[in-house]
Amino acid sequence: MESTFTRAKSCVAPRGMILSALIAFVAVAADQFTKLWALSALADGHRIGLIGEHLSLVLTRNSGAAFSLGASSTWIFTLLTLVIIAVLLYALLFAPSLRLAAAIGLLLGGALGNLIDRLIQPPSFAQGHVIDFIDYGGFFVGNVADIWIVVGAFWLAVEMIMNEKAKHE
Repeated sequence: MESTFTRAKSCVAPRGMILSALIAFVAVAADQFTKLWALSALADGHRIGLIGEHLSLVLTRNSGAAFSLGASSTWIFTLLTLVIIAVLLYALLFAPSLRLAAAIGLLLGGALGNLIDRLIQPPSFAQGHVIDFIDYGGFFVGNVADIWIVVGAFWLAVEMIMNEKAKHE
């Protein structure tokens, strides 16, 4: 009898990889396009209010991770992102459903979007600052890649829980 992973690898993997690649491509394109827009439209330092004080657009450059943690260790986040991308690509080989592959695609897109900034933005290669411009009421400033990562992580968790429940039924 075939295992779940063998069946997933033979049936879902090729379609899942294509779906994941398409989603990652669209996610990276949307992220990089919005960052280019932010660099030109918000370069003068002004803020665009969207929902009062709760949501606005303002350009910042983040040398650290979420909440600007580890701002002096940019190269470590570059390496960590590469490891995470490798793990996601490996997990994609065993994705038991197209929905799981799609969630991985969002995570890959978000990770790649921020990795591109770390590789090409100043001050130097692999130590670039991530372009952030969505201000969540002063709590933190993020970007579209961050949104993809949060949505992808939530979706991945839901899919894993649903797959685990299906195994036990």
